[in-house]
Amino acid sequence: MVKERGLVKKKHEGRRYSIKEGIFAHSKLAFGDYYVSPFAIAINSSNSIVAMLSSIVGFLGPLSQIFGSRLIEKSSRKKVLLKTVFFESLAWLSFVAIAVLFYNGIFVQGLPFLLLLAFAFITFFAHLGHPAFFSWVGDLVDKEYRGRWFAKRMMITGFVSIILAILISFFLDYFKKQGWIMFGFMILFSIAFLLRFFCVSLFKKQYEPKIKLKKGYYFSFWDFIINAPKNNFGKFAIFRAVYAFAITISSSLIAVYLLRNLGFSYKMYIVITLAGALLSLFVLQLWGKFADKYGNYRLFAISCIATSITPILWILFKSPFYLILVPSTLGGIFVAAFGLSSGNFIYDNVDSQKRGIVVSYFNMLTGIGVLFGASVGAFLIKFVETSFIEPIVLIFIIGGIIRILVVAIGLPLIREVRETEKVGGFRGFEDIILKEAKPTLVEDVHEIMSIKGYIGMK
Repeated sequence: MVKERGLVKKKHEGRRYSIKEGIFAHSKLAFGDYYVSPFAIAINSSNSIVAMLSSIVGFLGPLSQIFGSRLIEKSSRKKVLLKTVFFESLAWLSFVAIAVLFYNGIFVQGLPFLLLLAFAFITFFAHLGHPAFFSWVGDLVDKEYRGRWFAKRMMITGFVSIILAILISFFLDYFKKQGWIMFGFMILFSIAFLLRFFCVSLFKKQYEPKIKLKKGYYFSFWDFIINAPKNNFGKFAIFRAVYAFAITISSSLIAVYLLRNLGFSYKMYIVITLAGALLSLFVLQLWGKFADKYGNYRLFAISCIATSITPILWILFKSPFYLILVPSTLGGIFVAAFGLSSGNFIYDNVDSQKRGIVVSYFNMLTGIGVLFGASVGAFLIKFVETSFIEPIVLIFIIGGIIRILVVAIGLPLIREVRETEKVGGFRGFEDIILKEAKPTLVEDVHEIMSIKGYIGMK
């Protein structure tokens, strides 16, 4: 009994450290990842190169995860993350170097390609440790409240990253007006390096449950592909990959559309793209409770149906107010549900010892979809010419139609595996919203106000 209580305490402390690490990791997103595409545009990268940034994340990231899934066999999950996060943090300094070169007019024509290479290094190391992280955190959270806990973590870390990103946009716009834009990017990417580097010390302090890998647990990516159509999780993985293809056709060009076609400032670009994500944080707990009660598949299906129409919404009107209120808000709220339900669906379907390798294969399939989607987007934006409509608008329409078709054909092939309460129509929404909304929103505000407590935790 004493040993069991000690284990419960260690897991609780481990979860708190995970939230604390997440705060710094997502702060790094605000200073780094969110501004990679604007930086690419600032150094005069072509639209095709900006679109291909998504393919690097989508394909190289999951590919590195396959290698990362085997590292768990040789080292503890903690050791794997300590090394990969360390090298990822160092890789951000290459972006500082590119900004210095551009400012001094050195190798200017080749810098967009150097940017792709540098981003590839960051992506490789960032994803190499993901199987270890996914497996580690999964062992810290009991399945009975997994939806709510991950919702809480996403809410706290997301709030920090979004608020920071919006504040940074004002800073970057000021530097642009003063003619100091490259200095602005140098500062951002230097801070991104420091934030990610600090995560190394947090992982050192976090409790890691032991994991036993039985003989025969390993299977190849080819085995995974061959058996995917024969089981529920495999069908889910295939659908997720095809839907990633459909999503990325238009999503890889959002920065181009807002910054080049509509001519918005960095400030307006960030506000539009992240406004919905900010609002979505206050419904994450509702999504988590809905998933725990009615199943992750139902939440996943709802989010897919909603996100299938967002490319069309982006091009209906050009007003910033409309873009913030409709496509950004709708997309942000349901993309949050999409991410939460996707991750938890993996936990529901895969046992502990296989999670690391399965999530790498799952993400590899998704990455292939992202690669092809971004490639199609890059090809279309380069070669499509029309006189009756802007080419980028036509690409958004094509992306939306493909999303709708994928959802209509693929969703019915997947099923829920957990025992959950049955719900018909919108009754689940009524139950959750009417009974849980007010206390949940109070909880959300409390958690956000507790961020200082997580950061100052001893």
